[in-house]
Amino acid sequence: MESDDRYGAAGQGADGFGFGGPVPPPPSRAPAVGPPPPGAPLRMAGAALLNLTGLGLGYALLGRWARAAVCWAATAALLWAALPADPDGVPGGVLGGYLLVLVLAAADGAWVARRSALGGAWRPVLAVGLGVVLLAVPAGGAVVYGSARDEAREQMLLDRLAAGDERVTAASRQQFGTAKGEYERALDIYRTLGQDHPGSRAAKLVPDRLKAYYDAVSAPYAEKRLCEAVAPLTYLRTLPDSVDGKLLGALAAWPDEPLAASLYGCGVSRLGGAGGGAAELGELLRTFPDSAPAQQVGPAIGTRIKDQVAALKGAEPCAATEVLRDLGATASELPAEGVKALRGDADKGVVDGVYACGVDQFEDEKFDDARTTLSDFARTYRSDGRVRQARNIAIAAEIAADRPSAGKRLPPTKRPGGARMELVISNDAPNAVEVLYTGPVTGTVRLKTCAGCERYSASEGSRRACKASGRNYPKARLRLPAGEYHFLYKHGTGATARVDSYSSGTKVQPGYTYTSCTYVIERSPFDLDLPQLPDPVKPVLSPWGAGSSR
Repeated sequence: MESDDRYGAAGQGADGFGFGGPVPPPPSRAPAVGPPPPGAPLRMAGAALLNLTGLGLGYALLGRWARAAVCWAATAALLWAALPADPDGVPGGVLGGYLLVLVLAAADGAWVARRSALGGAWRPVLAVGLGVVLLAVPAGGAVVYGSARDEAREQMLLDRLAAGDERVTAASRQQFGTAKGEYERALDIYRTLGQDHPGSRAAKLVPDRLKAYYDAVSAPYAEKRLCEAVAPLTYLRTLPDSVDGKLLGALAAWPDEPLAASLYGCGVSRLGGAGGGAAELGELLRTFPDSAPAQQVGPAIGTRIKDQVAALKGAEPCAATEVLRDLGATASELPAEGVKALRGDADKGVVDGVYACGVDQFEDEKFDDARTTLSDFARTYRSDGRVRQARNIAIAAEIAADRPSAGKRLPPTKRPGGARMELVISNDAPNAVEVLYTGPVTGTVRLKTCAGCERYSASEGSRRACKASGRNYPKARLRLPAGEYHFLYKHGTGATARVDSYSSGTKVQPGYTYTSCTYVIERSPFDLDLPQLPDPVKPVLSPWGAGSSR
């Protein structure tokens, strides 16, 4: 490069030669030693600024093309790593390395320009001005890149928001118990966006998304599926513990009212049935004791008890009794004392219900059930005025189970007046006997084991029974009003199941006395020689075998 600097020498003559000789031509480069050429500071500043642009222009101006190529390569590498803009920006190592290259290029360019001449006094000034102007290029690029990076970050956050929305949509198609995990993952996305990126566009959309989230989770409540709504509403009520209240806003307290309504509606719907509603109503009274639904629990149970007490007079007293039992159990489990007191009303209804149930079973010819129900009634409620009649119906039911004609009507509640006829029952069997009877009066008698009595063969039973002279047969004497009677003989120890029960019937007429003899016969010795029940068509074991007389 040429230099505009001119160097004079002392003693030059007019002909250009020192001491009369010619002047020598200027050097092609600035001398490597000695002071730098004039204007060095401007040259150095211009080269340094041009190299700081990252375009290597300082080297290009100085004609150092190899070094300029290094700057171009570094800038190309940076652009390759930075574009397209990523939400995380340029990796720190890459950016740091590039800045180091620029600083070194600026320092090296300044050093090289120190002794490099730029043609014309105006060129260093122009280089400085151009360097200052061109520094706006990387600065502007950084601003544009930062904007692009911010937009990429916003788009990434919006994509996360959309992913949360998809999870909510998918979860809303399933039962809450199955979808709870998806709901929780969606909530994590919304919470992170709202709390960790509060100024983002995605964060500004989070409140609307949370409203949609609450609507999706609480959909069973909106659809009046109140028992299904309890679990999701309980879950929503816990969210203020994990999500910033400012983010939730009014949603934080919203689940209380629908949860109280759901607990009440679900609990009342289960009164007297599976579960009894105690879990839901108990939760309501403990969690929302002052709420309107909580105040309705007592009246609802009381009304249901009254309805079931009235139903005892209907066609299904047994079912109504079971409902009353359940209502009483539910009332006793609830925390409110006023509700607990309703257990007494239910228990009174149960007493009437058990009796009504047994009577209904008898009238429906469910004699075994009637016997069990009324026998339990007599044992459980001994002070009740209906115990005697309950026992009578239980006796009649046991007879009717073997002899259905005994169950055509209930035993009378009052004993008939008028004359009474005597019936003497003798036991000629080696085992004790219980005799049950029903008719105008109902009762039982027991006869002890006959000492020395034996089983008879089929051919001799009717001929020998109760006729041994001098034998003291166990006897029972009954005084019976006239009417039709049914008997059941139950043989105890010493008899087999086949003669454990035997029934018969007769009509007691005024003016007669009656006798009866019970005995047991054995099978033919060619069989197993075990006790057997005589042929019911021509019974040998007959309560009227001894006949009757005036």
